[in-house]
Amino acid sequence: MPRVKIGLIGCGAIAQVQHMPNLMELQDLFDVTTVCDISQGAAQYVAKRFHVPNWTTDYRALLDGDVDAVLHCAGGYKPDAAVAVFEAGKHLFLEKPVCASLKDIDRMIVAQDVAGKVGQTGYMKIFDPAFRVAEKEAETIGQVQFAQVNHLHPNNALHLAQFDVRHFNDVPKDVIAHEQKLHEQAVLDAIGEVDPASVRAFGVLSGSMIHDIYGMRLILGMPKQVVSTEIWREGRAITFTLEYENGCRCVASWVDLPNLWDFKESLEIYGDDKRVALSYPTGFSRGQLSRVIVQGIDGNGVTYRQEPAIDWDNAFVLELKHFYDCIVNGEACRAPLTDARDDIALIIDVIKKYSESC
Repeated sequence: MPRVKIGLIGCGAIAQVQHMPNLMELQDLFDVTTVCDISQGAAQYVAKRFHVPNWTTDYRALLDGDVDAVLHCAGGYKPDAAVAVFEAGKHLFLEKPVCASLKDIDRMIVAQDVAGKVGQTGYMKIFDPAFRVAEKEAETIGQVQFAQVNHLHPNNALHLAQFDVRHFNDVPKDVIAHEQKLHEQAVLDAIGEVDPASVRAFGVLSGSMIHDIYGMRLILGMPKQVVSTEIWREGRAITFTLEYENGCRCVASWVDLPNLWDFKESLEIYGDDKRVALSYPTGFSRGQLSRVIVQGIDGNGVTYRQEPAIDWDNAFVLELKHFYDCIVNGEACRAPLTDARDDIALIIDVIKKYSESC
């Protein structure tokens, strides 16, 4: 079985907590040859900690090296690097948020099409064994009548404190300013000139609630329209309602609760006689299982409640295995960039619905 030589862009928290440990676990599939970060300290540290032979602060140097594929999990503005990955003839795994604007996702998709390479989005929760169970259970609902998402988000630092995550204050200020300018222009291209609360909510949808948006789409399909959007607490809270072709509604909320330890993220699907409830732990966890509860009425009119056993597989590991299978075995990508484009378009519509109501 051939190993895929992979380079990593972005040596921050998600790389240190999840991606690098998982790539080390999957050494039969991947060979990490180079890591890259605009922080020299972070790049050097991750290379040393995980025994990677090469490090750099310039993604172009990574692309000139010995890599078949790139895992891009850096923050900031990603599209230029993503396009460069495809133009260099490499496969790309792109963590969320992918980008802000349709213009940027479109040029990534064009570059991927020209290169003929895999472009996978980092939607790890759809690879969670519990999500797959919930997805199958939802398929047995005759007609979904209602869906609900609640995402109650504490400060990530509360959970990151459980890990040895190193940070380095060595990124040049002009580099930070340049990245910020590119990002702000992309947001302006996406949603226009809106109030600061809407900009913040747009970031929440793109960077955190994107998992819920994609999960809903896989289970319920594309919504017909955004019915309403509410933004409050200066953009630290958002609720929106989606309508689907059969008239079903989904009410989705994200609320920032920075000093509350518990992370609560749930997706519930309701039919006339069946309910499927899925709940996730924080993405900054290892070994904590998601849960599925199924309730309904059987053919004899007896009410039941079941909690299926969930496999212990790590969703981050499973998405990396899927990326490998897409590259080596030609498997169809479950989270392609083309689907990410639909999610970006929906997020833009959610924010525009709020702007129209103000």
